[in-house]
Amino acid sequence: MARRCRRATYDAQVTVTDAPLPGGGLEMPVNESVEVAEYRDRVRRRLLPPAPTDRLAGWVGALAVTALAGVLRFWQLGKPGSFVFDETYYAKDAYALLQYGHEQDYVKNADERILKGDLDVFADTASYVVHPPLGKWIIATGEQLFGMDPFGWRVAIAVLGTASVLILARLVRRMTGSTVLGTIAGFLLAIDGLHLVMSRTALLDLPLSFFLLAAFGALVLDREFGRRRAADRLDQFEGSSLGPGLGFRPWRIVAGVLLGAALGTKWNAIFFLAAFGLLSVWWDVSARRVAGARSPWLGSVARDALPAFVSIVPTAVVTYLVTWTGWFVSDGGYYRTWADENPSTHFGWVPGPLRSLWHYHSDALTFHTGLSSDHPYQSHPWSWLVQGRPVSFFYEEYGLGERGCDVERCAREVLAVGNPVIWWSASAALLVMVWLVVSKRDWRAGAVLAALAAGWLPWFWYADHNDRTMFSFYAVSFLPFLIMAITLCLGFILGPKDGTVRRRTIGATGVGAYLLLAALAAIALAPLWMAQILPYDEWLDRLFGIQSWI
Repeated sequence: MARRCRRATYDAQVTVTDAPLPGGGLEMPVNESVEVAEYRDRVRRRLLPPAPTDRLAGWVGALAVTALAGVLRFWQLGKPGSFVFDETYYAKDAYALLQYGHEQDYVKNADERILKGDLDVFADTASYVVHPPLGKWIIATGEQLFGMDPFGWRVAIAVLGTASVLILARLVRRMTGSTVLGTIAGFLLAIDGLHLVMSRTALLDLPLSFFLLAAFGALVLDREFGRRRAADRLDQFEGSSLGPGLGFRPWRIVAGVLLGAALGTKWNAIFFLAAFGLLSVWWDVSARRVAGARSPWLGSVARDALPAFVSIVPTAVVTYLVTWTGWFVSDGGYYRTWADENPSTHFGWVPGPLRSLWHYHSDALTFHTGLSSDHPYQSHPWSWLVQGRPVSFFYEEYGLGERGCDVERCAREVLAVGNPVIWWSASAALLVMVWLVVSKRDWRAGAVLAALAAGWLPWFWYADHNDRTMFSFYAVSFLPFLIMAITLCLGFILGPKDGTVRRRTIGATGVGAYLLLAALAAIALAPLWMAQILPYDEWLDRLFGIQSWI
């Protein structure tokens, strides 16, 4: 029984979804070889939709928005010339890694001494920290290359923030087949204030976001790799219940390394590890269904699930352990010799350093789950999508004649608030993603929702069960996926490439108006993102009268 393929129309091309066709899997015609060839050709096109052919334009658009991101992230990166928010911890911890291989306690007034050029600030005892070391090693690379100063401890983070824009632009282009949409996605990330502030601050959340986005990109490439393998083995799927195996999947190994790096930055990456692993298997189920397997779920469990697990999870664990190399090779790290001091009768066969690390992790987990202290900028996860309570990383006021202030009162701030046009529209875009998943089984919408579930929903459990202190800038980990949702919606507004001139004109006008509004919001808020000195009244006006932003 020949059947139609359901399709979702985006800008630039018709993109085939993973929706099951009415009545089950595709049924191969058996009357003539010509019909068989036509059937296989239809299935191949569904497995592998045409890729965009404007290669040069694809790179020009992506590099243009990346250049914009770089200018915004590196312009006066050394200002403010002081420790901003939790930089007071991570910048010094990173410098200690360079000196000792592990975090070290520091003396009183260490911040003031460092800003004056005195780097002899460490005490004789190891420091107890509750985050893995990789993000601090990244910060340390900038300190090693450019010095222990504000520019030095921020520069490596700015590099990752800029690179994230390039990755997102190229990734969305690949997912939608549209250079226009890929460029739009990169542009929106480049001008978002939360991403910009986190890219200009030596905290751990931006490296986490970078590794998660890159890992997702690797899995998208693996999806294409697996579907290409399925397309090449269609004759083995025909009449088969499970379908053949799809062979070695190198991009899953890459994803495992990147997810391990994310775990080595902040532990909440474990939720993305679980979500992305399940997502990868779901994509294999879809490929098997399209290729003609009669039992695609059983086929995926039997052929794909175990290889996927082995490729991703153990690789991530090994990568995670490698990020602790400095702690392993030193003798003075916190809890480094705990196993020697606490011999075990049950786990004595476990190497001492691993037992010590396990105890360290157990203690740190207790700290994380029990962290509860009032903070003026804490917020509940419900408010993150609308940026209800952003965090002020830095704020100073000046009088007439101070720091170039030419009025009676001036203010300077680093406010970690997202571009309101982007964040407020993301909430509506997520509803569209739910509709796409339910009605069309759209794999892109499913990926967006999976990433949102991994990055956002766990915080509700912590908020309700542990009353944990948390901040809205944690949302930067799933921000690129919100922008994917917005971009998919803009593709619908823009309309199909072969649409009428009137339809395309109306769509382009709507998309252009949205991008202009987002750009104007970015221009208005940029001084608050980048610590520019403003007359106090002007600073207040740029907050749009939103009291919770003060």
